[in-house]
Amino acid sequence: MTTDQPHSKRESGDDRRLAIAAAARAIILEKGLEGLRTRDIAARVGINIATLHYHVPSKEALVALVAESIRYDFRDQALRHPRDGKTALQKLHLEFNDFRETMRDMPDLVIVLTELVARSRRDPVIAGIMTPIYEFWRNQFVDIFRLGIADGSFRADTDAEAAALIIAGALSDCWRRPNPGSPRLEQMLAELERAFAPYPSSSQGSL
Repeated sequence: MTTDQPHSKRESGDDRRLAIAAAARAIILEKGLEGLRTRDIAARVGINIATLHYHVPSKEALVALVAESIRYDFRDQALRHPRDGKTALQKLHLEFNDFRETMRDMPDLVIVLTELVARSRRDPVIAGIMTPIYEFWRNQFVDIFRLGIADGSFRADTDAEAAALIIAGALSDCWRRPNPGSPRLEQMLAELERAFAPYPSSSQGSL
């Protein structure tokens, strides 16, 4: 049986929620989302079930907390690579670099995210949490393409919404592959960039 020990006010709040999220992510890595049990999370954090339920009173709250921890990871990554003052093409390169970094340095995050996305296809509760995360990510590409159409980074006839769906779909497919392989990934990223490059001046507007 686990018992709660005295903690500071911060440890009983933000830090404890972080610990719960970390424990939940570790269990998802080991057992998948189907193996996620509150008693196992409580044991790993060193708290009792009542305290766990105070912070995450439902499955929805637990998944939301895990999703929030993933958002924080991506936010911290973006803060390490500022986008301010960059052209659209430079911003797209930064997105690709972040994707490479995630695949290379944060494989655990990729596994947890893939589990949540897969489950969201048959669980409306999880879908309600994960869909906004995906839409936010996709809309970042929409903004990049709109900027790129204006600054000349991409073809003037590019459909920003469709281009964003293509990019997000291609990258999402990589999440689901256990070993996408660096050479193949680089070929795909290069091909995606070429697909929206401006026409050569000599053939602009031609088919």
